[in-house]
Amino acid sequence: MEITDHKDTYERTATKVSFVSIAGNILLSLLKLFAGIFAHSGAMISDAVHSASDVFSSIIVIIGIKISSKASDKEHPYGHERLECIAALLLAGILLLTGLGIGYSAVKTIIGGNYNEITMPGLLALLAAILSIIAKEAMFQYTKYYAGKIDSGALMADAWHHRSDALSSIGALIGIAGARMGFPILDSVASLVICFFIAKAAYDIFMDATDKVVDHSCDSDTETALLSCACKEDGVLHVDILRTRVFGSKIYVDLEISADGSKSLTEAHAIAEKVHDSIEQNFPKVKHVMVHVNPHTIQNGKIID
Repeated sequence: MEITDHKDTYERTATKVSFVSIAGNILLSLLKLFAGIFAHSGAMISDAVHSASDVFSSIIVIIGIKISSKASDKEHPYGHERLECIAALLLAGILLLTGLGIGYSAVKTIIGGNYNEITMPGLLALLAAILSIIAKEAMFQYTKYYAGKIDSGALMADAWHHRSDALSSIGALIGIAGARMGFPILDSVASLVICFFIAKAAYDIFMDATDKVVDHSCDSDTETALLSCACKEDGVLHVDILRTRVFGSKIYVDLEISADGSKSLTEAHAIAEKVHDSIEQNFPKVKHVMVHVNPHTIQNGKIID
C-alpha cells in the first residue's frame, strides 16, 4: 500500500507541475510571438519558438512519467522506470532541433549582410524579454523543487529547459537593446546565442538520460554511504563487493558480505536480511537489494581466510 501511495504521489505531482508548465509556456509563447511580430524582433520570435517547444516537452514528460510509473508485470519484472529516460531523450532531441532551426535562421541573416534593411525592434519586444526572464526563472525554480522532491529525471530535464529559456531571453534582451541603440545586427546575434544555450541544455539532458539507460553506477558518495550502512549491521565482518546501477530514477544494489562461517544457514540469512532491510529503509531511491554471504573462518577475533 505504501509503494502504491508513493507511485500515486509521484505521478500526481509530476503531472501537476507539467500542466502548470504547459499553461505558462502557452501564454508566454503567444505573448512573445505577438511582441516579436509587432515589434519587428527576430530574437523575440526565436524565443517564442523556444517557449512553444517547452509545451511539447512537458507533454512528453507527462506521458513518460505516466508510463514509467506502471507497476512491474510478467513481461517487465524490473518495472518501467527506464521509459522516463526515453522521454528525457526525446525531449533532448526536440531541444536540439529547435536550437538548430533558430541558429540556421540567425546565420542566414548575419551572412546576408543587409544590416541597414533590418527593422529596429520596438519597445514591446524589450518589455516582453524582461517579463519572459522573470517568468521562466520562476518556472525553473518551481519545477526544479518538485523534480528534486520526487526524484524525477524527466521533470528535472524540463526544469533545465525552463532555465535555458530564461537564459535565451537574456540573450534576446541584450540583442534587442543593442538593436535599439543602433546595432540592428545584434538582434540576429542574440538569436544565435539562444541557439547555443538550447544546444547545451539538450546535450546535458541527453547525457544524464543516457547514463541512466546504460546502468551507470551511483556516485561515490552514495556508494560510500551504502558501504557504511551495510558494515554497521551485527554479524557483517566485511563488504567484499558492492555493485550499484541506476535504473531510471531508482537504484539496484548487489552486495557480497563476509560473515562467520561457523554460523548456521539460518543465522547467515538473518544477517543478510538485516543488511537488505537497513539499506532499503535508509535509501528511498533503492528499489532492490541482493545480498550474498561469503563464509569466513575467525580465530582470535581475526579473519584468517
